[in-house]
Amino acid sequence: MSIATKAPVSETRIGFTGVGFDVYERLIRATPARTAVRMAYDGKDLEIMVKGPVHDHYGRLLDRLITAVAVVLGIRRQALGETTWIRPEIERGLEADQCYVFDAGKLAVVDELLCRNENDVAGYPNPDLAVEVDISRPQTDRPAIYAALEVPELWTFDSERVTIAQLSGGTPLAGSGQYVDTGRSRWIPVTASDATRWLVSEDTRDMDAWEERVRAWAELLPRAEGGGT
Repeated sequence: MSIATKAPVSETRIGFTGVGFDVYERLIRATPARTAVRMAYDGKDLEIMVKGPVHDHYGRLLDRLITAVAVVLGIRRQALGETTWIRPEIERGLEADQCYVFDAGKLAVVDELLCRNENDVAGYPNPDLAVEVDISRPQTDRPAIYAALEVPELWTFDSERVTIAQLSGGTPLAGSGQYVDTGRSRWIPVTASDATRWLVSEDTRDMDAWEERVRAWAELLPRAEGGGT
């Protein structure tokens, strides 16, 4: 097993290559629920990351952007935040910076589980949209993990631009599914350029005032029947 480290301004990442799923699973089970430490396992490599305030800032902005647009347009969704998606059946797992369920069938399951205060992620469907803030270079193949989880849509932000990609083809066990940069979301009427502008070009120092401007802008967006496309 070899180790690679990366120590950028906003976060610290440590990568371990040639790690078994059992190691990742034991570490996850032993990690407290409320911690700045994040882990990801792509089937062979393990990443341990300690987030910084810049990372969290952008994660919150993206959450508020997605939520504000969905609320204004009446698009049903359930936010599942930084849930740890550990899946022993495919030997993959990670925490998203933010994640959401939009599909009506999944929403029914999630709503029921949350009403029962069920905390075992094994019963929850995988999210429909995941957000990744990558201020520094990941030490695992995070898109491949999401592909194995069959997450249909992935937003990534590298401190300069937002990318929105859709999962295309492949099967989870084969790991052959690939994300294709489509430049727009299928769940809310937002493009990657829109999201980039709100995170990079707009004044975000007062987040409440910023969100008010997002809401006013969202009022002008097209309303799709049933939400999503």
